[in-house]
This record gives sequence, structure tokens and C-alpha cells, in this order.
Amino acid sequence: MANHKLILDDDFEEPFTLIAIHCSEEDYKLAFLLNKHLDMRLHRKRSDLDFSTEGLLITFPLFEFEDVQKYTHFYLVANKCKSVGASLQSSGGLFAELVTEKSSIHYLLPELKQVDYFLKIYSDFETVPLKKILSELNEIKQVISAYSVEIDNIKSKNNLIFD
Repeated sequence: MANHKLILDDDFEEPFTLIAIHCSEEDYKLAFLLNKHLDMRLHRKRSDLDFSTEGLLITFPLFEFEDVQKYTHFYLVANKCKSVGASLQSSGGLFAELVTEKSSIHYLLPELKQVDYFLKIYSDFETVPLKKILSELNEIKQVISAYSVEIDNIKSKNNLIFD
């Protein structure tokens, strides 16, 4: 009997630009600031980016904007998600149950733990005005810094697949 082997290559990856943003504002506030200063119309998607790990459902808020005239998609996603897990411990008594809460932080890209948000830009054309976007991002008062990230150095880049 013949065995058939399927080999999946990484040739299906679409090239995109990734910008790391350091900002202490909430996600909706940063989306508002990007809409105001970069002339975007970011809106929150109905479904967040979900991951299941260690029995916990971890959700990262996801905002998107499709510029139809420039054939470009913008995605704003938070890198950090704080989750609280509760555990019930019984000491054997009738009313002696202890409830403890454990807070943990999960990262979308664990290699870049210091980054607060990522702006993923996908364009049908190869040219994205990256320098212009970076300069406009860095001019926003609430943004501490913004810079481009080399995608080839990221091990967990599969977490950046939003569709």
C-alpha cells in the first residue's frame, strides 16, 4: 500500500509590516489616537483574537481598518493580556474553604514582552509609507515610541494570523 505524505511549505505567507508601539493608554484610546492623527478609521472587531492555554481562554482586543482606495489593511492588537484564575481549596472543615486568585500576564509575542501594542499593515502593493507612518506615530504625545520590527526574528509569528 502506498503512503502519501503532504508537505506544507511557508510559501503561503503574505508579506506584512509590523510596527511595535510603546504606549500606556488603553487599547480603545490608542485606536482613537491613531484614527485622529493617522487619518484611519480603526474599529474593534466583533470577535477578539482568542488563544487557549493552560485551561484559560486568553483574548487580545483586535481593531481593524481596511483602506479600500490604497488596498491596505491595518490591524491594531494588544501584546499583553492579564488573566485572573481562581482556585478553591478545602481544608477539610465544614466552612473552611479558601478561594485564591492568581493573576498572570500572557503575551501575544513572548519574544517582545516590553511592547504594548502591534500595528500590522498588509498591503496588496509592496510599498507602504513606513517612514511617514512611524514619524506620525512618534509625534503622538501619548505614544512613547514606535518602530518597525523584523518579522524573520520572531518565533511566534503564527500568532499574528488574524483571519
